[in-house]
This record gives sequence, structure tokens and C-alpha cells, in this order.
Amino acid sequence: MAYISVNANESIESALRRFKRKVISEEIIKDLKKHAHFIPPGQKAKLKSVNSRKRNRRRFRQQRPMNAAPRPAGGQNR
Repeated sequence: MAYISVNANESIESALRRFKRKVISEEIIKDLKKHAHFIPPGQKAKLKSVNSRKRNRRRFRQQRPMNAAPRPAGGQNR
């Protein structure tokens, strides 16, 4: 839980800004959304593998040079 103490000469707006920053940094909203509904273990594993595939695809896309020749379509070369 995010706690802040309002200083003596501090306005409510600045205290609210500090509170919002603290909530974002502690990822409270993200955690709340994650636990908003139940996800079965099988579906959770599927989501994990899909997210890892996306992450790897992005990583390899960044590593591959832009002027590289595209792969031939159709699988095997005959």
C-alpha cells in the first residue's frame, strides 16, 4: 500500500501528485488488474508461452539486419 505524509507547507495537489507517482512506481494498479479475475492454470501457461513467443519475436526482429534477404516461402528448398 502506498503511504505518503503531507508536509506542513505542501499543497494537496502536490501531495496527490506524489501519491500517484508512488502508486505507479509500486505497480499497484497493474497488480490489481492482474488479480481482477481468476485464470485457470492451463490458460495461464498458454498466456505465458504466447507472451514469451512475442518477446522472442521482437528480440530477434531487432537483431536481424534490415537489408537481409527474406527467407524463401514453402519450407524446404528442392
